[in-house]
Amino acid sequence: MADFVYTPAKQKLAKADLDFDSVDLRGRLCMANTTADTDQDAASITAIGTLDEFDGVGYTAIDFAGLTVTQDDPNNRSEIHVNAGTFGATIAAGTRNIVGLLYYVRVDGTNGNDYPVAWKDLTPFNGNGGAINFTENAEGILQIT
Repeated sequence: MADFVYTPAKQKLAKADLDFDSVDLRGRLCMANTTADTDQDAASITAIGTLDEFDGVGYTAIDFAGLTVTQDDPNNRSEIHVNAGTFGATIAAGTRNIVGLLYYVRVDGTNGNDYPVAWKDLTPFNGNGGAINFTENAEGILQIT
């Protein structure tokens, strides 16, 4: 598939219901059987047909810290940035390879209320007993043009 922003998240952004300055943005790694990479109209985590979240021992979803929004005048866009983080220090292999990262807003910690914001394709890989770290692209995790 390709990287994308979920349609309901675009709607929330257009209606000023999604404020990156104040949301609790998190990330989940998803494995090869996920439909998170194609369910672009999902309005909640539950609405994703098959989440297939990574199941390697030692893995935890990431709580992104240092969320900031910056204006990038030379490129005529806004960029959303987060601090580097980790999904765990010692992570065993999962059932299947990790294929992507689901960015989502934690509303109350339930899949019915938490909602997906964006999908990021990753080169397939698996846990190998070490850390799985996250470092954003220099241009942010998302750009609004």
